[in-house]
Amino acid sequence: MSSIIKLQRGKGYRVEGGHPWIYNNEVELVEGDITDGDIVEVYNFKNQFIGKGYYNGKSQILIRLLTRDISEVINETFFYTKIAEAKQWREKLGFKNNYRVVFGEADGLPSLVIDKFNEVLVVQILTLGMERWKPEIIRSLQKLFSPTGIYERNDVPVRLLEGLQEQKGFLTTPFETKFIIEEPEGVKFWIDIEKGQKTGFFLDQKENRLCIKPYVENRLVLDCFCYTGSFSLYAAKFKAKHVLGLDISEDAIAQATANAQLNGFHHCTFEVQNTFDALTNYHRQQRKFDTIILDPPAFTKSRSTIENALKGYKEINLKALKLLNKGGYLITCTCSHFVTEEHFVNVLYEAAIDAQVQIRQLEYRIQSHDHPYIWGIDETLYLKFYVLQIV
Repeated sequence: MSSIIKLQRGKGYRVEGGHPWIYNNEVELVEGDITDGDIVEVYNFKNQFIGKGYYNGKSQILIRLLTRDISEVINETFFYTKIAEAKQWREKLGFKNNYRVVFGEADGLPSLVIDKFNEVLVVQILTLGMERWKPEIIRSLQKLFSPTGIYERNDVPVRLLEGLQEQKGFLTTPFETKFIIEEPEGVKFWIDIEKGQKTGFFLDQKENRLCIKPYVENRLVLDCFCYTGSFSLYAAKFKAKHVLGLDISEDAIAQATANAQLNGFHHCTFEVQNTFDALTNYHRQQRKFDTIILDPPAFTKSRSTIENALKGYKEINLKALKLLNKGGYLITCTCSHFVTEEHFVNVLYEAAIDAQVQIRQLEYRIQSHDHPYIWGIDETLYLKFYVLQIV
């Protein structure tokens, strides 16, 4: 019989509304002998069943729910079925070669991320409760995909908070971890699933990269925080006059340059530069661009540092707006779920006022459809992407 967790009065509403996390300060009573990682049943203060999930007393998030069905058994069949459902609906949307197979809470599998690149799968497990099911998850993936290999990228510090070690490596027979993938419109990329950021390539901007076509054609484009050049390459593909990509990482710029060469994009060049400093220098030099792309890393990963993050976002967007020709486009985004749409819009508006320009919004987008946003789980909406024009 499962151990039982009962919530305090007034603490179950958020969870009953769809959120899968239960914090340790929301619990009234623990019944039974529980070991970290165990599956527990959760009830509200009226003794009504809410769901089943895995428990970890070491974590501030005490329980992460897996099912709302009291009769559903959490076993290998459960994980196989959930991953199969995630795979099936993404394939219906047209995702095939390179896509996010499982997006954690958005697919009912909290803290599990699975990305597919060609016939290789990359797995990231962030919590002890999910780690307990790793063998079952791997067997399910082998049955569903018959991959040439599976690699784990569990080298993330958040695992330490769960009492886990950071680690990465092969979960199947070793294979070559640096290889070429082909994205929409035939654009090719070298990716490195062992050493690259996250799982080796940012899949969440897949659809946003395609939307830039009308804003880059026959234009001078500056791509800031370009990493390995994904937006730069699409700007080049969509016939920009010239694309300049900037990133502070020498390794990223080396790979971006290799990606441009792989595609034969000779009008796409890259430089190792701090973007903040580079934009200041370009303003001093009175250098102008037709389109500027800002895709920075998250400036905040906690609620306590939001104000500093907003200052950073304002500064970088203000600098960019000052470098745009009239009629120019600012393609800008934030990938922090702590920075809300309202936060980001206010920052962009304030930056436009300080730059003494008027802007119109042409597009608002979020992350790619293989990274779905679930209402009631705000953490699944993290990417906010705008296309603005100076008028």
